Amino acid sequence: MSDFAECLLIVTAEVDPAVEAEWNRWYDTIHLPDALKCPGVRRGRRYVSSGEISETSGGKTDRIARRIYTTIYEIDSPGATATPEFQAMRGWYHFAPHVRSRTQVIVPVGGHDVARGA
Repeated sequence: MSDFAECLLIVTAEVDPAVEAEWNRWYDTIHLPDALKCPGVRRGRRYVSSGEISETSGGKTDRIARRIYTTIYEIDSPGATATPEFQAMRGWYHFAPHVRSRTQVIVPVGGHDVARGA
């Protein structure tokens, strides 16, 4: 399927409820627009988990009520995160004590898409 980007940047964050409203305002009005101006960043969209999440560790699965924010950026290549513009972007350092996050650059497995059978 050619609609999928060749490279994704995925950011997940759990945010302390005490700063969640401020975090969302900052992310929507400053961080996301700044990211979208960077060379090699095609587009991005934010999501938040709905309902309980399922978390598995060591063979044990738990269902937990937790809000997890996920932003998915389509980028040209892993190098898009190394540009001076991307590196200079304002991060969420002032929120750091209140955020648990993970940032990953994702590329296709085996270099190709697999379509679902009809």
